[in-house]
Amino acid sequence: MTTLEIRDLHVDVAQTDADAEPIHILKGVDLTVKSGETHAIMGPNGSGKSTLSYAIAGHPKYEVTSGSITLDGEDVLEMSVDERARAGLFLAMQYPVEVPGVSMSNFLRTAATAVRGEAPKLRHWVKETKEAMTALEIDPSFSERSVNEGFSGGEKKRHEILQLDLLKPKIAILDETDSGLDVDALRVVSEGVNRYKERDNGGVLLITHYTRILRYIKPDFVHVFVNGRVVESGGSELADVLEENGYERFTSAAKAG
Repeated sequence: MTTLEIRDLHVDVAQTDADAEPIHILKGVDLTVKSGETHAIMGPNGSGKSTLSYAIAGHPKYEVTSGSITLDGEDVLEMSVDERARAGLFLAMQYPVEVPGVSMSNFLRTAATAVRGEAPKLRHWVKETKEAMTALEIDPSFSERSVNEGFSGGEKKRHEILQLDLLKPKIAILDETDSGLDVDALRVVSEGVNRYKERDNGGVLLITHYTRILRYIKPDFVHVFVNGRVVESGGSELADVLEENGYERFTSAAKAG
């Protein structure tokens, strides 16, 4: 059983102007994600959802000013970004970056080697990759294209889930993986996430502000995120409340507080 534990997390974000004071975004986040659980974090734009994902992953622009993040009792904040990945944390980015000149096949095998501690045997790796690409309805020709270069939004998101499938992390943080997806791509991506959870008993932290992906990926827990903190938690029924009524009740309460 793997446990990602976040306690009283406060995070500042550096501004573009180096002389400007950092902005205080996260204001005391408490969250625990365990193996086999799916947690959906839902909230309006600008509430700090993506900041949480970047802080867990170790983005240098996001400074943890107080609080803790541990993975199976180990201090994540003391780990470099690559150490966090090897420890079992994975981030599917909202806006995957393009890496010209690096083929998807080389990128994936290099990443798998770093995470697993040894290079996958080529014959097994080719079979494993082919099966994963087929399941995600990815054209085999994409393996020789540069990472995300010229990919559509849906293609980039499928490749994020391809990485999830092949790297098999302990905890997957999916930052608005549903944004920019049409109905078919949403279904394929969601099925990939569900396969990962069932096959690898992975923990999923799914960040979104739409409920449509939750029709395909059923959350065990839903957390409403407003003004840099979790303001309410519940089961999947909480997502239905948000679908019907939106975030106004929670944002109004946060302003009043």
